[in-house]
Amino acid sequence: MTTSKMIAGLIGPTLVAIAAGMLLNIGLFPTLTEQVSRDPALIFVSGILLFVAGLAIVRVHNRWTYGWPVLVTVLGWLAVLGGLARMLFPTGLAAIAAGIGRATGVIIAAAIVLLGLGALLSFKAYRRD
Repeated sequence: MTTSKMIAGLIGPTLVAIAAGMLLNIGLFPTLTEQVSRDPALIFVSGILLFVAGLAIVRVHNRWTYGWPVLVTVLGWLAVLGGLARMLFPTGLAAIAAGIGRATGVIIAAAIVLLGLGALLSFKAYRRD
């Protein structure tokens, strides 16, 4: 199994599960994001975890080639940058999270994008060659 397929097999189902959770709990998002916005420490700790996960992906899969495997690399770099941003600016991101949590349309759009990416990566990872 290639590294691309192995990592996509982890990221894909995770993104599908996140998207499903977002859509099934859309009514809770204003409350959830409001609570998270009051706890910058949670944002900081999630940034550490996201940074480490992204760095692990980039260390083993920093491939800028044509085709679907570049999605794995891009997602790894986005995780590194997102984790770093959460560690450097936890209070600023808390305020942004509170605002986004009230925008149901944005949450639905983000969930659909995550669902599509997760489905694509899952398909590529688990299909027969």
